[in-house]
Amino acid sequence: MQTLGSPVGVADCAGHCLQSNFCGSPPSGLSHSFVGCSWSWLGHLLFKDFVPRAPLSSSRSATLLTARRLLDSLQEGAMALDGIRMPDGCYADGTWELSVHVTDLSRDVTLRVTGEVHIGGVMLKLVEKLDVKKDWSDHALWWEKKRTWLLKTHWTLDKYGIQADAKLQFTPQHKLLRLQLPNMKYVKVKVNFSDRVFKAVSDICKTFNIRHPEELSLLKKPRDPTKKKKKKLDDQSEDEALELEGPLITPGSGTDVLYIGPLKGSIYSSPGLYSKTMTPTYDAHDGSPLSPTSAWFGDSALSEGNPGILAVSQPITSPEILAKMFKPQALLDKAKINQGWLDSSRSLMEQDVKENEALLLRFKYYSFFDLNPKYDAIRINQLYEQAKWAILLEEIECTEEEMMMFAALQYHINKLSIMTSENHLNNSDKEVDEVDAALSDLEITLEGGKTSTILGDITSIPELADYIKVFKPKKLTLKGYKQYWCTFKDTSISCYKSKEESSGTPAHQMNLRGCEVTPDVNISGQKFNIKLLIPVADGMNEIWLRCDNEKQYAHWMAACRLASKGKTMADSSYNPEVQNILSFLKMQHLNPDPQFIPEQITADINPECLVSPRYLKKYKNKQPGYIRDLITARILEAHQNVAQMSLIEAKMRFIQAWQSLPEFGITHFIARFQGGKKEELIGIAYNRLIRMDAGTGDAIKTWRFSNMKQWNVNWEIKMVTVEFADEVRLSFICTEVDCKVVHEFIGGYIFLSTRAKDQNESLDEEMFYKLTSGWV
Repeated sequence: MQTLGSPVGVADCAGHCLQSNFCGSPPSGLSHSFVGCSWSWLGHLLFKDFVPRAPLSSSRSATLLTARRLLDSLQEGAMALDGIRMPDGCYADGTWELSVHVTDLSRDVTLRVTGEVHIGGVMLKLVEKLDVKKDWSDHALWWEKKRTWLLKTHWTLDKYGIQADAKLQFTPQHKLLRLQLPNMKYVKVKVNFSDRVFKAVSDICKTFNIRHPEELSLLKKPRDPTKKKKKKLDDQSEDEALELEGPLITPGSGTDVLYIGPLKGSIYSSPGLYSKTMTPTYDAHDGSPLSPTSAWFGDSALSEGNPGILAVSQPITSPEILAKMFKPQALLDKAKINQGWLDSSRSLMEQDVKENEALLLRFKYYSFFDLNPKYDAIRINQLYEQAKWAILLEEIECTEEEMMMFAALQYHINKLSIMTSENHLNNSDKEVDEVDAALSDLEITLEGGKTSTILGDITSIPELADYIKVFKPKKLTLKGYKQYWCTFKDTSISCYKSKEESSGTPAHQMNLRGCEVTPDVNISGQKFNIKLLIPVADGMNEIWLRCDNEKQYAHWMAACRLASKGKTMADSSYNPEVQNILSFLKMQHLNPDPQFIPEQITADINPECLVSPRYLKKYKNKQPGYIRDLITARILEAHQNVAQMSLIEAKMRFIQAWQSLPEFGITHFIARFQGGKKEELIGIAYNRLIRMDAGTGDAIKTWRFSNMKQWNVNWEIKMVTVEFADEVRLSFICTEVDCKVVHEFIGGYIFLSTRAKDQNESLDEEMFYKLTSGWV
């Protein structure tokens, strides 16, 4: 007879001695250990499959009694072995110890588990062992070593690859975050650290009543390389100086933390989605709410406090605040800021964001869809604030005349913002419902009258023809502008030596599709130039056009901008573009007959807070009082051109003027192109990629997204490859930033280009992830 410790000894012995009295024979051998399996088979046989064939004899009864005693001893042995630990760290019964750190209690807990236990079972065991009365519903398991959340509670430990050496954390998913809004003010929010960043930003924007959250994202705070590293407390004290003035949450509510996420027992409203029955939320004149906060913020936390503060521009109170902020000194500094964009397809914890860390909420993509003053007062204000700070911190270049225009608009907006809270109730009755306006417009159309929309002759494409001065820069040449009779048809400009020769062959012809269009304007100097960079096989051809006056410049500039996008002057956006350019130029005019300005008004202006430091340095040899008086006079002079604007109109004009600047909407990254030996810049705009000189910022070559066939990323060597029509291929490696950030910018702009004005269209998150994540 085999020994008790053999794999089949006991089973065979018991089986043979019982074989004559049971239906079914025992197995000839067992593959499992004696303790783990033999006794369980024997017990099953004894108590479930016992079918006596004949009355038991005394000898057979004795055999059965022996088998039952043997089973009892086996069970006692298994229980004894339960506490025996094997050399590999596992226990004799197949279990092993899993260490879990409970962050709320700062306590380590050890659980006995097997690889077949699912994550939900682990959390259940953990809560039972803690025996602490607490709401654990927001908690989840976090695997620090792998930097991943264990959110699939039906997965087993084996499926996740978790073994005895794993150190897990049981921690809340919603954690505190210090969020800096585009207006540079901080709010404390609780955000879901386990959600993807794209989803977390969507939740934040829903709570703040900001539509189109796909345009925003989170950015890590850039460090000023010119300053020495400061202690964390010093940085935090600087940030506290920029805390949002005015409560977001009702005073006395017990917390100054804004919770981002669904509230228990209710689902808050989602202003990011459209509805055909959408009613105006804000006064289109001054941006103030038309209804109580509970109606326009639904059940979100903001309905309890003072959410309208996010729609109000708060002026800069001291020049010292502006002086302390980081200002990029060169294009390379601007490119380094973009290293901090978070990956939208991963969670905050996965990207090493700590609790109570400061992050920046910014408009990431410069493609602003359907800005409507009736619904977007907060969105417009935060967009205005981002534009304002970009100009003051010199993140984007502008001329001195443009700077004074921006300063005048800021002064006007600051003044009206103070008056808004007092006057908005009187203005709300003047608002015309959009349905009534549409019906009125339709009634006029049916009666044969003129509508507010000016429609051109759709049977023919408009053309431009005029004398234009043309200059084509070449190396080692001093030749200046030469006058031609130029005709602009479709997307091409044809240049003739005279008007009489316009029926013949042109001296020069340029197709502007895909070109770069840059303004070069000086109102006081009566300079109205248009710089064109036209793509050719070996690079870009540079052409300059000089117009004689504002009207001519506006028409030709608008036509050039449309042609660069492949559109003609028959497009409905042509006339509005002409009017926008004329309006932009008009705001920069100096008033030939300035009105008398009382001293009380000049005392209210703080010019050091309205213009960038660069323009203050121009007068560094002058007395401080003289500088203040001079800049104040210029700001007030420019203010006379915008003094009649409403608050919302002034903000919209500021945003439009910002969009008209040559460098607007270009996000820079440091890159090394395939075949190139030095570092250059890759610029990404909403409709194109630009290869740029790192020193001067000049465009070397431009590629339009409309001509793009596909783009790929080699994740091993971090190379981005973009293929265009005509077998053109662009390959580059990002040297200072993860190529995933560049890949996400390209995919993000492609995603934004698919949006349409459908009132019922919701955000397609899965499509965004497919275009931007790279591995989904």
